[in-house]
Amino acid sequence: MPLRALASFIRPYLGTLFLAMGALFVASGAFLALPVAVRYVIDFGFSAADAATIDRYFIFFLGIALLFGLFGAARTYFINLLGERVVADLRNAVYRHVIRMDLTFFEITKTGEVLSRLTADTTLIQSISGVGLSIILRSSIQFGGALVLLAITNVRLMGYILLLLPAVLVPILAVGRWVRSLSRDSQARIAEASGLAGETLNAVQTVQAFTAEELVSRRFGAMVLASFETAVRRIKARALFSIAATSGLFAALIAVLWIGARAVLGGEMTGGELGQFVLYAMFVAISAASLSEVWGELQQAAGAMERLMELLNAEPAIKTPENPIAMPDTREGRIRFDRVSFSYPSRPDTAAIHDFDLEIAPGEKVAFVGPSGAGKSTAFLLLMRFYAPHAGRIVIDGVDIAGARPEDVRARIAIVPQETMIFGASARENIRFGKPGATDAEIEAAASAAGADEFIRQLPEGYNSFLGERGTRLSGGQKQRIAVARAILKDPPILLLDEATSSLDAQSERLIQEALGRLEKDRTTIVIAHRLATVLKSDRIVVMDKGRIIDVGRHEELVRNNPLYARFAELQFGEL
Repeated sequence: MPLRALASFIRPYLGTLFLAMGALFVASGAFLALPVAVRYVIDFGFSAADAATIDRYFIFFLGIALLFGLFGAARTYFINLLGERVVADLRNAVYRHVIRMDLTFFEITKTGEVLSRLTADTTLIQSISGVGLSIILRSSIQFGGALVLLAITNVRLMGYILLLLPAVLVPILAVGRWVRSLSRDSQARIAEASGLAGETLNAVQTVQAFTAEELVSRRFGAMVLASFETAVRRIKARALFSIAATSGLFAALIAVLWIGARAVLGGEMTGGELGQFVLYAMFVAISAASLSEVWGELQQAAGAMERLMELLNAEPAIKTPENPIAMPDTREGRIRFDRVSFSYPSRPDTAAIHDFDLEIAPGEKVAFVGPSGAGKSTAFLLLMRFYAPHAGRIVIDGVDIAGARPEDVRARIAIVPQETMIFGASARENIRFGKPGATDAEIEAAASAAGADEFIRQLPEGYNSFLGERGTRLSGGQKQRIAVARAILKDPPILLLDEATSSLDAQSERLIQEALGRLEKDRTTIVIAHRLATVLKSDRIVVMDKGRIIDVGRHEELVRNNPLYARFAELQFGEL
């Protein structure tokens, strides 16, 4: 059963579980003692000559009630505490695992679906590992204890109950499996709707610019309706489950009580004995009904846990080797693409990079130029170890990156992308992404070097100003300066510039180019650019087309010797 996987999350908190179990046993013991007291009151209390006997019995009742209330509350506290702790650890474990998955995983898994599993699915687990677990433990002990005490009270009547129970439990278990399947389907529909909502809300400007609000609303509505219809089927199954459980259990109880009543009339039992038996039979029925109700929730939680375990069991294609090679202490920034070939998992028959062979010296500035789809960005992704080449190897400072820890490889590289990701945090924390352990002084020095210090200090709270989700409070140029500040703070030997100024106005581009000029000093730099003006000062320009290197040289040489590059130059500069 998928919920067995929760055992590893419960194990660190066995002390809390034992406290809950101790309180549970005391509370259940007090609860199960009540029918014995009732029997003695009926058989002996009412026949006593003085009221003092009755008083003693009811004082005993009160003591049991107080004991039950105190330890019942303790049980609830410790079980709920355990449930909250387990679910917090589960959410943390899933997030920590997913955030380390490779890009192939995110090609086939929607972010919204992952978020749904982290929220909706863990909420189901939370309900069963807290209140649900409390009910299961309490009802299980009371059910078992009441059955044993029923046998002690009257073996014959107990035998009838045992004969009738299987007829009740078999349909309950069958319907429970159906509920579990429907619950999984329901959570999948919710995840799909969450995925669409996350995607469209993150692109709300595009949606509104194309007046597509009604289109995406209809799509979302259709997904919500599908989720609702699946939920209705699950609710019907739960209702059928409840009918089978409640009606079956109480029908069996009534049948046994009828037999017991006839036994009292025949003088085979005392009234107190029947009263005791009735109460224990009620305990059995109520506990069984509670278990059957929680069984439905348990099946829902099992469906949710299956989905969470799919995430936890997913293996990244890019992971740390068993015996990783340490990167050298020297940080030269020497790069070697050794006959590299690669196709994306979603397009296995199309080579994104083919026989890519290039060596870049420390401190050299190299530009990748070519039409869209030439493989420029793919080379960046392979260099940063987001994907593994299908053939060939990539070497940084003498180490084949396939044998090193991906984190060690990425620690030597900083990237300034075309579209900078700004997180919903302060300016200071956004820059700190470049070096998580950086001091405030280091952050401000990096921002100053990137030309970002001035506009950050003009924000309402300076470096502590919230920048908005995806940087909605910043201009394009300001976002890019934040990205440059991150790269400066990281201080890597290798710098990747992916169309870093292509979408900026002239003034912002000038500021970014000045900051990049400072950043590029004494670093190996690879630039992707469609605008040739940004790569004229490169040491070498690599012309790419259809995943291959078709020429390498300086601007003047390539204009003379390479028709593809000459055509780019003519379009942009009017020269041949």
